[in-house]
Amino acid sequence: MLVTSSSSNVASYDHHLQKTVDPRQAALLPSLEGRVRSHERGFGQAATQAYQLLDRPMVEKTNQGVAIHPADAVKRHVVTWEGMAAEIVHATRRERMEFRFRGTRHLLVLCEQGVRSDGDTFVEGLPRSTQRDVTRKLTFVPAGRTYQEWHEPRVLTRIVYFYFDPASLPVPAEAAVAPLAPRLLFEDTTLFDTALKLRRLIETTGADNSPYFEALGTVLAHELARTNSGTQRSEAPAKGGLAAWQQRLVTAYIEDHLAEPISLATLARLVGLSPYYFCRAFKQSLGLPPHRYHNHRRMERAKLLLAKPAPSVTDIGLTVGYSETSSFTAAFHKTTGLTPTAFRRTVT
Repeated sequence: MLVTSSSSNVASYDHHLQKTVDPRQAALLPSLEGRVRSHERGFGQAATQAYQLLDRPMVEKTNQGVAIHPADAVKRHVVTWEGMAAEIVHATRRERMEFRFRGTRHLLVLCEQGVRSDGDTFVEGLPRSTQRDVTRKLTFVPAGRTYQEWHEPRVLTRIVYFYFDPASLPVPAEAAVAPLAPRLLFEDTTLFDTALKLRRLIETTGADNSPYFEALGTVLAHELARTNSGTQRSEAPAKGGLAAWQQRLVTAYIEDHLAEPISLATLARLVGLSPYYFCRAFKQSLGLPPHRYHNHRRMERAKLLLAKPAPSVTDIGLTVGYSETSSFTAAFHKTTGLTPTAFRRTVT
């Protein structure tokens, strides 16, 4: 049976680095065993361990969710069912927010709405990202890994957290020998749409659709396992180049971080190669050195945006990583032989 309720959080948070966060601010989730149930928990619930936000890892007990500070800047709504829980988080005002999690469950983060003027996202084992527009981005945190994020938001943030019991998450046979891999701010339309459908169901059906909750949750778990297994297949590399899974992982990372500078060391670390060998293998596989490929993808994204009448040239430049319109115009002209405005006239 599903029971719903709603309330806002009312805890306070001190931003000084040496202060210890009140453990009562951690969002408590009920056991993942049993039937669907829904509730809203304030940060005033009792927890079992204090931690310092910025200089010591958080130790997350099995009944805790993502810690958010300041607690009273968000509203949270939780639904749990067998092997899984979902938590909808709405920011109620625009101010700096910090998020942390490290626990015994897998975590899938769906950012339904998120644009930040400053901030970064970190998952243990991956390079940190300072991507500004994280709307429709997904992040996967395997059990036992640290997730940290902070936003100086430009819009009210809306996030959905999905918590999975590792024992309940289906693992395809081809991925059974490898641990689930963390993924940071990636895009997957099928996974996102399934998760969004589940979020809408939580908000609209109340206590009337418990079997459908469980069925849709099972679909989401299978979609997550399918998405994750694609990053772990062991495939033979092209001679002198990258393996197919390495190409997929690196090109997806570049697409997800077009607006950011990406170092050669960051890309090499993603696929476990030295920067020297990675650069040679990347060019062998994709025909361009990594930095030129990154710039090429920026220009291709800019062309798609210029084909739409709404975004300004300045906004498009910012979207693909140029803080100055003149720099974007010069780079675009060098690549295409046309200014952005002239190119737009040819396609609109």
